[in-house]
Amino acid sequence: MKKIVTIFIFAAIFTSCKTAKVSDKSVDYVPVKTIIKNNNKVQFAKSSIKASMQVKYRGKDELPNINASLRMVKDSIIWLNFSKLGFPVAKLLITPREVKFYEKIGNTSFEGDFKLISSWLGTDFDFTKVQNLFLGEALIDLESRKFQVNIKEGRYELVQKKRNPIFDITYGIEPVDFKIVKEEINYRGKNQNFTILYKDYRKISESLFPKGFLISAKTGSSSTIIDVNYKNVQFDVPLKFPFKIPDGYRNIELE
Repeated sequence: MKKIVTIFIFAAIFTSCKTAKVSDKSVDYVPVKTIIKNNNKVQFAKSSIKASMQVKYRGKDELPNINASLRMVKDSIIWLNFSKLGFPVAKLLITPREVKFYEKIGNTSFEGDFKLISSWLGTDFDFTKVQNLFLGEALIDLESRKFQVNIKEGRYELVQKKRNPIFDITYGIEPVDFKIVKEEINYRGKNQNFTILYKDYRKISESLFPKGFLISAKTGSSSTIIDVNYKNVQFDVPLKFPFKIPDGYRNIELE
């Protein structure tokens, strides 16, 4: 029964992230430098974001579907407030130096580095990667590595030219707007895979922004699935970041 449920979840995930298929023959070949240059032109250029989200999480713990409020000042701070049926259940504050979190159901909290985020997402993360995840940007700078380009499933596929001893990374990029629609990292010798699928983009205040994204992380026999849908996205509006861990909360211990 568990195997059937797992198959159903993955089928639903990849259907929800599926975009209209384009024939490979209709996509013109362009050099890697041109693809990266065009991707740079459409990178997020606003200063801040305010958005509501719907979040589904399946991993070490099976969590109910919840709502979240996102507030972000680019390169500075990320604030998330999680709620269920209108009642706040958890808060998360991320800066380039630290992560703070508390949740009300179990009265637990965390103050420390990015180990907590990395354990949730199933791979190593820092502030820039978390920020780029929300924005639909490359987790690892495209200009920091050498790629070759293939045309696959009606998109440009960037694959590393030189074999990396630690991981392989692949990017799927749309040929029309040059936004990233897929990022996949396979870690060598660890039986570990991390994939992000973006659910198309829409133009908001002259900026292309993802409608949502889906994370699938697998390490051995364990897997994590996070499905995020954006609602009511606004840019460059006044923001506040209220955060205080209540007294008496038990600190989360990470290995």
